[in-house]
Amino acid sequence: MGPVSGLVLYAVIWFLTFFVAIPIRLQTQGEAGSTVPGTHHSSPERHDLKKKAWITTAVAFVIWAFTAYVILWDVITLDDIDLFTRFGPGPVEERGLGG
Repeated sequence: MGPVSGLVLYAVIWFLTFFVAIPIRLQTQGEAGSTVPGTHHSSPERHDLKKKAWITTAVAFVIWAFTAYVILWDVITLDDIDLFTRFGPGPVEERGLGG
């Protein structure tokens, strides 16, 4: 994995983690009881995006470090997950194609 691949992998993991973190402890205007005219009751009253972004950065780094370790040190290789080779269609006789 090159530097650009590592950066792209971190960005993807960061955004996925951030999208999971956004709704955690989100308080809507309907829950707070103070809906601003022209907005929905489900609009956020308090979202703490800056705090969630910092927490996401730390969590994404841990996930990225584990994923990079698995990729760089060949803990899991393509041969380990190549199920067609491992559980292939079997001999021709078993498929009913043989003579």
